[in-house]
Amino acid sequence: MDRSTEGLRPAEAFEGRIVRVEPIAERHREGLREAAEQEPQIHRYTGMYSVGFDRWFDDALGSATEVPFVVHVNGRPVGSTRYLNIEPFHGRAEIGWTWLQRPQWGTGANIETKYLLLRNAFETWGAMRVEFKTDARNLRVRGALLGIGATFEGIFRKHMVLPDSIRDSAWYAIVDDDWTRVKGLLERKIEEHASLGP
Repeated sequence: MDRSTEGLRPAEAFEGRIVRVEPIAERHREGLREAAEQEPQIHRYTGMYSVGFDRWFDDALGSATEVPFVVHVNGRPVGSTRYLNIEPFHGRAEIGWTWLQRPQWGTGANIETKYLLLRNAFETWGAMRVEFKTDARNLRVRGALLGIGATFEGIFRKHMVLPDSIRDSAWYAIVDDDWTRVKGLLERKIEEHASLGP
């Protein structure tokens, strides 16, 4: 197993039943911009809210320490996610900066995106731990993290400075001991959503 940052970069896109997740590239800029700018309020708890789309995209595209992806549904970009805070020696990485257009909420797109990245992290990269964090006020995301089988680990108070506030961050994780259970849970949820069709 390659536990370097490169070990998390897939040679090909992750293909699911609902989503296709592929490494971000310049060709995605305009399609992803259209997806991101339809509802700016969905970025309230993300860095894009303060820096704007082009700065966010350029940072993602040029990052040497993170592994950003574009999420597609029916061939169209609908959001993004990435691996970050990658610690190869400790077998630890975070999945974050995740956002999807509002019409994709509740469709299984987020569940399958997380599943594909988690499966790659645990089964290909050899992760011991995958972390998630979100603004403690973001109750929708906190509920979604519990829904994918992540364990709540606490609040980091005054963790980040945002343009309009100081953020407390809620931390969650899935460890390798959890993966068999979580994998089964996510596969059942994906099956339920995929069987409903578009």
